[in-house]
Amino acid sequence: MEVNGIVLSPDPRLRQECAEIDEITPEIVELAARMRETMFEDGGCGLAAPQVGELVQLVLVDTTYTGADDYDPYVLINPKIVEQSDTLAPYSEGCLSIPGISCEIMRPDRVVVEAYNLEGDLMRYEAERDLMCVCLQHEIDHLHGVTMFERLDPAERMRALRAYQDALARGAKPGETE
Repeated sequence: MEVNGIVLSPDPRLRQECAEIDEITPEIVELAARMRETMFEDGGCGLAAPQVGELVQLVLVDTTYTGADDYDPYVLINPKIVEQSDTLAPYSEGCLSIPGISCEIMRPDRVVVEAYNLEGDLMRYEAERDLMCVCLQHEIDHLHGVTMFERLDPAERMRALRAYQDALARGAKPGETE
């Protein structure tokens, strides 16, 4: 199921491993542009290609924008976490593909990510104890078929799944959290 251009859980596309991008084609540039528009319209700070139904390793992230005037997401092609801390920290996460709820997820509190941009340049992103740190990990998870549900222990997962079903029944849309 899709709402506002976003694939919603439990769509099987969200549980698949995404293919690496071998070449930055006009289609990849167009996909990034479509994702940019969709992410902004739905109020997200990150979006992965499988969330718009495309099973390739492409992510957009912008954790600092306040409106259209300063909206300029990073485009990450084939992102990889190359370093991460051993220290875990909790963070309340939402997901455009799982509207209406948020979940407390434990993640490394520091990451270093390498990815290509649309010009084919290898970029390095470092984030520590902030939304960017969480967002990078969350979106890279999507590229490997992992949603925030899989990051929860079994009891928390059951509670979150029930809360999500309730949110959908209430008509929750992408960008809405509890």
